[in-house]
Amino acid sequence: MSSTANRFYRCRRETVALVRLSLPICGAQLAQSGMSAADVIMSGRASAVDLAAVSVGASLWVPLMLLMTGTLMGVTPIVAHQVGGGHFERVRGKVHQALWVALVFGCCSALALTLGARGIFRWMQIPADVADLANDYLTAVAFGIPAVAFYQALRAFSDGMHHTRPSLWMSLAGLGVNIPSNFLLIYGGPGLVEMLGNGVPVLLRQLPALGALGCGIATAISMWAMCLGMAWYTRRSRAYAPVNLWEAPTAPCWREIGELLYIGLPIGLAIFFEVTLFTVITLLVAYLGEITVAAHQIALNVTSILFMLPLSLSMALTVRVSNRLGAGDSVEARFVAWNGIAIGCLLALFNSLLIWLIAKPVLSLYTSNTEVQDLAMSLILLAMLFQISDSLQVNLAGALRGYKDTRVVMGITLISYWLIGLGCGHWLGRGLGGFDALGIHGYWIGLNAGLTAAAVLLGWRLAIVSRRRIIHG
Repeated sequence: MSSTANRFYRCRRETVALVRLSLPICGAQLAQSGMSAADVIMSGRASAVDLAAVSVGASLWVPLMLLMTGTLMGVTPIVAHQVGGGHFERVRGKVHQALWVALVFGCCSALALTLGARGIFRWMQIPADVADLANDYLTAVAFGIPAVAFYQALRAFSDGMHHTRPSLWMSLAGLGVNIPSNFLLIYGGPGLVEMLGNGVPVLLRQLPALGALGCGIATAISMWAMCLGMAWYTRRSRAYAPVNLWEAPTAPCWREIGELLYIGLPIGLAIFFEVTLFTVITLLVAYLGEITVAAHQIALNVTSILFMLPLSLSMALTVRVSNRLGAGDSVEARFVAWNGIAIGCLLALFNSLLIWLIAKPVLSLYTSNTEVQDLAMSLILLAMLFQISDSLQVNLAGALRGYKDTRVVMGITLISYWLIGLGCGHWLGRGLGGFDALGIHGYWIGLNAGLTAAAVLLGWRLAIVSRRRIIHG
């Protein structure tokens, strides 16, 4: 077989393995996005105040949850590395340490939401009626936060074992629990009567319509459904038999907890920096009026859904690279990494084509306001330009996490997003230094600059790390 044919065969084999691993992850991410969308849509049908309360509450608990779950993503490369080396006996203890971390993170996050939300709402000058409802909503959600932490630790373990389908099944189960629970608890008996007529049993008719509070309870229920489902599956499935995860608990080990935090905390912080950047931009453009803010939010929502494709590929790439390194094959790990980057670029071109084809009909689903549609369309067309750099940066970061190189990734993310992206965006958007102000378009051009800078710096870092690993073993 010629070297060209052999290389083609390797690329095809690795691409099939990577796509097979990433598709269930993508489905799981989309299902979780569906839960957030269901919360917004269904609370909005209850009342404008309930929608505002859910939106304000989510702006607090979602970034906190992403910091927590991002940190626990550090379990994936640790487990994949051990599995690649055939050291299944070491996996159980490492996952147990992650569960201890999840317990502490989940309880602390729940307490922070329960005790600190009202003070933050006062500082943000949220209207009293919205703040009261949002506080009730967060109190209910807080009961589910520990479940999210446990679920993420078990999901990261399963992903590291090359079993990504369970996360898809549990996310779909969570979505299946969330929507009917939302309906029952947000609208109560009156909602059931409106939908089903007078045939609704008397007991169900007496259910109170809880609005935003009901949305929070439904969210917590779906969180626990996903957690308990994943715990049951990892206990019952033969796929995890070599690990014996649920055989006996392992006491906390500070060295292994330190290893997890060393790898995982920079991942969580990098995700937190990215999420809060978009929140800050939304606040900075608020002075431009409701048309601009609405168009900005719609364009972000559309592009964030498409971002699930390269994000899922990135998470699968972490597993594949870690697995090859655990097997002691640094040359193959570098090949896996760069092959995944190439697949990510092709995926970005597909995303750009998809945006071009479906943007207009999708925007009409969000709003009938032509001003908002036109402005959102111009922003989405700008998003087409940064699909390549966005896909590159997220997949390069995924490959580097496979090398357990997460602190430098966090630093590059912080510099690229906040210094270059936000700095350039604010400069162009506000027209500082004598330039004409570009408004919201300036901020999106700044995002493009930040993503491009991140892609360049992360590519340079991956080249150094992968070469160093081959030389030093």
